[in-house]
Amino acid sequence: MKVDFNKILELSKKYKKDMTKFLRDMIKIPSESADEEKVILRIKEEMEKVGFDEVRIDKMGNIIGRIGHGEHLIAMDAHIDTVGIGEIKNWKFDPYEGFEDELVIGGRGASDQEGGMASMVYAGKIIKELGLDNEYTLLITGTVQEEDCDGLCWQYLIEEEKIIPEFVVITEPTNLNIYRGHRGRMEIKVTTSGISCHGSAPERGDNAIFKMAPILIELEQLNKRLLNNDFLGKGTLTVSEIFYSSPSRCAVADGCSVSIDRRLTDGETYLSAIKEIEALESVRKAGAVVEMYDYARPSYLGLVYPTKSYFPTWVLPAEHVVCKATLGAYESLFDKQPLVDKWTFSTNAVSIMGRHNIPCIGFGPGMEEQAHAPNEITYKEHLVKACAMYAAIPSVYIERIK
Repeated sequence: MKVDFNKILELSKKYKKDMTKFLRDMIKIPSESADEEKVILRIKEEMEKVGFDEVRIDKMGNIIGRIGHGEHLIAMDAHIDTVGIGEIKNWKFDPYEGFEDELVIGGRGASDQEGGMASMVYAGKIIKELGLDNEYTLLITGTVQEEDCDGLCWQYLIEEEKIIPEFVVITEPTNLNIYRGHRGRMEIKVTTSGISCHGSAPERGDNAIFKMAPILIELEQLNKRLLNNDFLGKGTLTVSEIFYSSPSRCAVADGCSVSIDRRLTDGETYLSAIKEIEALESVRKAGAVVEMYDYARPSYLGLVYPTKSYFPTWVLPAEHVVCKATLGAYESLFDKQPLVDKWTFSTNAVSIMGRHNIPCIGFGPGMEEQAHAPNEITYKEHLVKACAMYAAIPSVYIERIK
């Protein structure tokens, strides 16, 4: 079927008010990780209203809306959990009541990333109205716990629900650019052990905090020499938390641990990252233990789906048909060349492509810099253009693989 790109744009503009209202409704519902039930139900209501063929909620709590019955399975994803609001004094408006003017919508989740969900749902409505779904089945997923554990939701969808799409569009904010990769990440714990004694005679004990001090210095130096990649950039690490154990303030500490946020560029793995830390002289001298964190927090439905806190790097080749199709949809809709780039942060694609090698491409409303920030906003124009892209991408892809 020939795609009328002008009609797609026309309908996307027509539904701007509907998308705005839907997004503002989602923003008003607090939905931090593992507390997403109410916003999931609001999304279900909207999917049913606009005419999805099927809407269901899986046992983890993800919502899955289906359009079409064609042989080619395509998916588009938005995580619908948000981070907290942080220091309320840094907000100029109520983060849940939000606000809007002629150009922008404000509130927690506006960019990261309930805006993507608003655009996807109305793209589904357009696909149905224009009868574009004869050759493909489109799944639109609203996924949970991403902010807590990137990709866990899609580990479940792939491994338990057996959903294996030909590709997935990640609708995290890209400022309407096309993103084809990002660094992976992992969460590492380094622990030193000592022997406690009375603080008045520290020579009788073995202070675990002092043993950690040279490790911290070497970790800072290690960050400077991590692998660099021409496209994704450099691997990084930072110490994000520190813990201790001690009988009292008047005693020598017998335990100390630090958490490390490790960002992995192309060519790095969790094994190489662990080995780099284990090889540090200070780590060897202290007999420190280096290990990866586990994640096993129940979803809002009570499901526990444990995993290691490892989120693999992924890059979609520029010449891949999914990348070419996404560029083709952009050029056909907007009559200009897009910027092709990558995210700085991590997304659900760590599981979809990083773990399971299912191609991913990124295109989303909003700006990456708004994620997790106070006074978060997105742009109404972005919702419209993202909606048009989501309606067009599947058909352009189908034409290219024929």
